[in-house]
Amino acid sequence: MNTSLEVEYWVIDDDGELVSPGPLLDVSEQIDPEFVEPMLELKTTPCSSLTELREEFLDLVGEVVSAAHDHDKRLVPLATPLYASPADVPYRDKRGTELQRQIVGPTFDDARVCAGTHIHFEQSNVVDQLNTLTALDPAFALVASSSHYRGEPILECARSHLYRRSCYSACPEQGQLWPYVDSVAEWERRLEDAYDCFRERALERGVDPAEFDDEFDPYDAVWTPVRLRQAMPTVEWRSPDAALPSHVLQLAATVRSTVMRADANGTVVGDATGGAIGSDTERIAGSAPSRRPLESAAEDPVFLPAFDTVEEITTAAITDGCSDGRVRSYLRGLGFEPSAYDPLTNRLPDSRLTKREAKEYRLEAASWLEADVSQRRLRA
Repeated sequence: MNTSLEVEYWVIDDDGELVSPGPLLDVSEQIDPEFVEPMLELKTTPCSSLTELREEFLDLVGEVVSAAHDHDKRLVPLATPLYASPADVPYRDKRGTELQRQIVGPTFDDARVCAGTHIHFEQSNVVDQLNTLTALDPAFALVASSSHYRGEPILECARSHLYRRSCYSACPEQGQLWPYVDSVAEWERRLEDAYDCFRERALERGVDPAEFDDEFDPYDAVWTPVRLRQAMPTVEWRSPDAALPSHVLQLAATVRSTVMRADANGTVVGDATGGAIGSDTERIAGSAPSRRPLESAAEDPVFLPAFDTVEEITTAAITDGCSDGRVRSYLRGLGFEPSAYDPLTNRLPDSRLTKREAKEYRLEAASWLEADVSQRRLRA
């Protein structure tokens, strides 16, 4: 299954100040500007194996780190800049961004302090892929990389809270996790409904209809943790924070393996007792198998917890990360071993940060990234 990565990193100068990427955007065609100035996005091509994905991603990050050094800049693998008001993170000149703020409202400013990781999977058995990635949503806790916003420690996974539950609080269908689906047609109906509601809200707030239609279409008017991308075409998992390259690749390996198994064998959604309440493939529709964890036989369907459970654990993951026993237990049931991960939030203080302290931690995080890339490339 072809898989690709997109990871957003903050750019700082040698004093830890947030700065524009500038010439770093010209290093490779696989680097894009982001919707805020002091951020860039690194993108791999679709890779057919984890080895290929690992090598390409590490080479790309290493190339950018080297170029950044030449221009007195550094990359920071944190989900938020720790201490920064929206005014410290200016938008790029994108009319679509201005329109989003006009439509969503002032809470949209919270999105500009969020840096994340997106993993794209080649579309195959799309419903099984969508539902599996939905169930895997709380795994973002394994690579949580910031608990701070404007210097204050707010929640263990600050980005997930800010992006989903603050930024898109007024438009939940645009930014929050959607329930499981039984068909692609059901997903597309939801997409159309979300688009219609977003357009109606836009017109109520004075957006010109023609301008809205020029800027947005149904596939590009949702920023949910899991979504279909028509142009690629891929199923995109947007749950994780920006993180160290090794952490991103570690998470991607398990997620990819699980998605491939679901793609091959189908999925069964169960209630709290393990009884099936739905299925994504005709051959298991209506069955009621006993509950099986993902570690079971490779040929078994993938068991997915009920969506209410997913939501409950997602909330616990946002609040307390992997320190919550329910989160650890849930993730173990989905094939992860939480003790094998070292989220960057564990390396950051749980106290309030001044602006000066935040800059120092950005510099330290940049050093972690540089060491991480150097060590992994040597091992390769």
